[in-house]
Amino acid sequence: MTTAAAPAENADKTPVSPPPVGPSNKHTVRSWTVFGTLIVLLIASTAAIFMPLKPGAIGCAALVMMLVLLFLRVPVAMTMIIPSFAGLYAIRGEKTVVSALTTLPYDQVASWTLSVVPMFVLMGLLMWKSGLTSTLYTAARHWLGWMPGGLAVGTNVAGAGLAAVSGSTTGTAYALGRIGIPEMLKAGYDRRLAIGAVIVAGLPGQLIPPSILLVLYAGIAEVPVGKALLAGIGPGILVAILFSIAIVLFAVFGKDLAGTKESRREAAQVSWKERFGSLLAAWPVPVLIFVIIGGMFSGVFTATEAGAVAALCSVGVVFIWKRKTGGAMRAIADGAIGTVSTVGAVFLLLIGVEALSRMMTLTGISNGFADMITGMDLGRVEFLLLMTLIYLLLGAFMEPLPMMVLTVPILIPTLESLDISLLWFGAFTVFMGELAILSPPVGILAMVIHSIAKDPKVNLGKNIPLKDVFVASMWFLPMAIVVVLVLIFFPEISTYLPDRSGG
Repeated sequence: MTTAAAPAENADKTPVSPPPVGPSNKHTVRSWTVFGTLIVLLIASTAAIFMPLKPGAIGCAALVMMLVLLFLRVPVAMTMIIPSFAGLYAIRGEKTVVSALTTLPYDQVASWTLSVVPMFVLMGLLMWKSGLTSTLYTAARHWLGWMPGGLAVGTNVAGAGLAAVSGSTTGTAYALGRIGIPEMLKAGYDRRLAIGAVIVAGLPGQLIPPSILLVLYAGIAEVPVGKALLAGIGPGILVAILFSIAIVLFAVFGKDLAGTKESRREAAQVSWKERFGSLLAAWPVPVLIFVIIGGMFSGVFTATEAGAVAALCSVGVVFIWKRKTGGAMRAIADGAIGTVSTVGAVFLLLIGVEALSRMMTLTGISNGFADMITGMDLGRVEFLLLMTLIYLLLGAFMEPLPMMVLTVPILIPTLESLDISLLWFGAFTVFMGELAILSPPVGILAMVIHSIAKDPKVNLGKNIPLKDVFVASMWFLPMAIVVVLVLIFFPEISTYLPDRSGG
């Protein structure tokens, strides 16, 4: 009793100071403040949807609700489905929602053209699990290591090659990061250039076929899947070339950024036999490129048929690649399981996109935006420069897919009025989305690279903070803007192949 009472007796004499507010406490308070604000916005936007407002106001409230759900990390498909059906119910009533729920899922995904999605996903997963990455990186290093910044250029070119058989930005960067970063650090490269080279190596991942984002864009914009995929080839190659030029410029004008002269001499001493041997070892890449791109361009294959043949070829590659080490069946089983999971998520996204498109059409937001742009009297170039700025701002807070599904349905009437090719805009939108995964504070790709760089086997004992990863991204941002400007002023880079394809 005495012990328990003592603090109470002394309480009046000696005030107890509150605990100091350290960085962790401040971070917690800030996080809860942001969370509370988002919850308030969610409640307010939900209430606004069901108020007796005009359709346009209901549509805006639904879009706010969608953005809040995105920031709350709700799965992207549900962030579109929930506000869209709430808006449809508020505008047209229960019968419209029941009708949409009855017909929309089947109508949206039971499409022959979308059967290409599981084929490309399976091919990409199998190629990743086959161990092709190290072989392709070795070939690029042997052929390009003699250049200023040769290892970084080789990493970039290997990324373009992997893009042609995987279609995954993060997968490409993850695979190359574990191989390329330690190799460049051993050669004396500045850690920021080493990281930056790996980051930009992944950027062609969703431009060069196979690309799930371009397939999704084709579904949203209702353009042929094969032509949408072909429209990404030119921009993907352009990205690889211009970023390779940027790396060479860094190496030439940046003191000690790209290793020592001795390391370049060693790279130049690779024999021609080794070079051609490494190129021959990477034979699955040209085979799959020929099947996918050659088949679609010539008209021999549709996009779906090209995907099916490529997936079958990738199964053969896994058996050949794993014949010594074993584990081919396990790799194929893992690829099949991953394909089912990924395709299910993709199809749910398409259902959400269609629901959002219907809701925005009923509210008049799409046509209203088109009328606003028309009233501003913007030309094609001015409009695209404005969209570049908007996408860069959105990219600071969103991932590529939400950016696409939020903007493309609204922009389609405007694009048609300005005579902007929907095929070209697909490549443009996907590239701007790729920049989004580099930009802080979201920067998903930057986070992936940072997690890889924390591994002592990768960083070779050198501390690589997240700040260095974002700095490395910003080094290459000016060249990314150059890519965008080249695409705007020379749209034929994207449209040449689809316009002349036989498909």
